[in-house]
Amino acid sequence: MSRRRTHRRRTHKRRNLFVALLVVVGAAAVLMFPLPQSWRAVTHIVNEVTIAQPDTVVFEYVSTPANWPNWHPSSLAVTGAAAGHSLLAGEQVTETFSVAGRRGQVVWTAVERIPPSDWMIQGTIDGRAAGAVRYTLAQTPEGTHFRREFTYAAPNLLFALTNWLLLRKRIEAESSEAVTRLRAVLEARMPSPGAGD
Repeated sequence: MSRRRTHRRRTHKRRNLFVALLVVVGAAAVLMFPLPQSWRAVTHIVNEVTIAQPDTVVFEYVSTPANWPNWHPSSLAVTGAAAGHSLLAGEQVTETFSVAGRRGQVVWTAVERIPPSDWMIQGTIDGRAAGAVRYTLAQTPEGTHFRREFTYAAPNLLFALTNWLLLRKRIEAESSEAVTRLRAVLEARMPSPGAGD
């Protein structure tokens, strides 16, 4: 009698363990399953700053990938033949980044370039879409109004959840620091409009 009970208990425990394992694997599969394009949550992070420099100066500086590590805290290095000049539509560079504690490489392709007001790049990581960055510039009496918008979509539920809980706040903080540093770098390195008059 006790052997049968012991056997039943072991069988019951194994069955429960197997069911629990199936639930965990199933939940992981659901979280990692790619979302249809229409279901993907899209995040827009926008930062704006006024820089006491002409729009042509700001445009050339921000659209030259080799300058990114000088002002964006997430940009560690940029490589590629086009990195040393303002990226033209269709040109690509590879950026080594550390965003919200995650290190990797992204290939950026310039998809729009209208000097000195609009510039946009789209990124891929391992061949998958990784977001887009758009710069919009406007000349003002104080200098250049610079707007940076970083847009990215959640490819799966796990990313969407992680983004909501942690990533977005860290990316927002890094993006805010980036435009503050950009203003400081440009205003310190280049003469202000009207200097020497």
